[in-house]
Amino acid sequence: MTIAPRVWFFDLDGTLYTPVRGLWPAVGARIEAFLQQALQLEPAQARALRQRYIQQYGTTLHGLRAEHPDIDPRAYLDFVGQVPVEDFLRPDPRLQQLLTELPGPKWIFTNADAPYARRVLRALGVADAFDGIIDIVALGLVGKPWPEAYAQALRLAQAPRERAVLIDDLQANVEGARAAGWRAIWVNPQATTPRADEIPHIYALPQVLSQERAP
Repeated sequence: MTIAPRVWFFDLDGTLYTPVRGLWPAVGARIEAFLQQALQLEPAQARALRQRYIQQYGTTLHGLRAEHPDIDPRAYLDFVGQVPVEDFLRPDPRLQQLLTELPGPKWIFTNADAPYARRVLRALGVADAFDGIIDIVALGLVGKPWPEAYAQALRLAQAPRERAVLIDDLQANVEGARAAGWRAIWVNPQATTPRADEIPHIYALPQVLSQERAP
């Protein structure tokens, strides 16, 4: 009997590249700058509000939509997406090889928007490695870790839940995927040994998969 391949859903920021690249802090600075301008906040207030939104709602955008429905989500996404991606990322042949050799459909599954995601993928040299991008707009502005996001991702990828695998650097997103019946692998830089459900960086993924195939 032929077993259907896994369907891979990769997060973007902090997953395909390491935080030490500096891009994610730059994105965070753009988010906080938007909060300062839109809500007339001091820098420390914007930083605290962003952290509260993440803890309470999962994402800053979800928090804004809940508490400030007058703010245009598209304006937020456009502003945050203007971060100079190319200043932080370079083509990554090792990542390209990993993705090329990984069997099965591969999707980007991100709480960012598609224009930003495409810029990141181009900068890393892996834009052709994915079947598509499932972004926050395609998710109806309800992103991970909310259950609706995982259900919508399966519909858009036309993927069976039992074959879905999420690779993500945020523990909340990983837990959300598992609650939705997916397999999920946490990219945790604090991990010391790759395991079936946790790896220190994306490059350890083949090692985990090879261990699964070992007799």
